[in-house]
Amino acid sequence: MGRILAIDYGRKRTGLAVTDALRITANPLLTIETKELLGWLQEYFTKEQVDEVVIGHPTQMNGEESESMKYIRPFMGQFKKQFPEKPITMYDERFTSVLAHQAMLAGGMKKKDRQDKAVVDKIAACIILEGYLESLR
Repeated sequence: MGRILAIDYGRKRTGLAVTDALRITANPLLTIETKELLGWLQEYFTKEQVDEVVIGHPTQMNGEESESMKYIRPFMGQFKKQFPEKPITMYDERFTSVLAHQAMLAGGMKKKDRQDKAVVDKIAACIILEGYLESLR
């Protein structure tokens, strides 16, 4: 059984998280510059067995898609073209940044570390992945 990889896609930076091989836990992986994402994924997929990719679906409180979708849709098209064998699923990402900040506070992170947006992005990806795993159970 392969891993599930989660993507918290952003215009500048993208947070990534991945499950363990048994798909029990979600773990923050890294934050990467978005322009390097497809190349990084190509390399990662050759090293790790990833069976599915989950990408955050940004929606507003009223359920409508947020403005960020105009950047995510082209990425998803490129992803499907480059990795046609990899299913990609959208999962609601509302409140993930808020939850990431709360998790960092609860974990006792210093203020300077909590202000690092790269840390927030990979924790947000982890929260997306945890939610997705819970929805499968």
